[in-house]
Amino acid sequence: MKKQILFLMIIGILCSCNKNDDETNLESGIIGNWKLIQMTGSLINSETTGAEMEWQESYRLNGDGTFQKSRNRDGVITEVSGTYNLINNSNESLLELNFTSESEIVGSCTSNNKEIMNLQSETIFLSSWNACDGPGLKYKKID
Repeated sequence: MKKQILFLMIIGILCSCNKNDDETNLESGIIGNWKLIQMTGSLINSETTGAEMEWQESYRLNGDGTFQKSRNRDGVITEVSGTYNLINNSNESLLELNFTSESEIVGSCTSNNKEIMNLQSETIFLSSWNACDGPGLKYKKID
């Protein structure tokens, strides 16, 4: 009986360590520069990429939980910053971006100070703005 309890305790410890390691890897993996690579509208075949997009945009996610967002639209550069949180649900990982001030470049359904991104993979995240008739925005990690 003691061997069975010891075996279960060891398995439990190993499983809990693996989960924490995965979360730590995901958190450190999002740090860096992310660039807008694709925009889609609500109409079929409305996808644009590269210079054809309405604007160019990027995020810089820092290791201290802060970020900067920059948008270049027709040569006018707008920047805004804030803090971010990684939310791990059982079936998805979300990136919550909380801006320090309102800005026209915040793409959100619910607030002018918060964006939610769905981490599709280690190198791709998607904006949730298209859920309320905003454009579908796809970002790729560039470093």
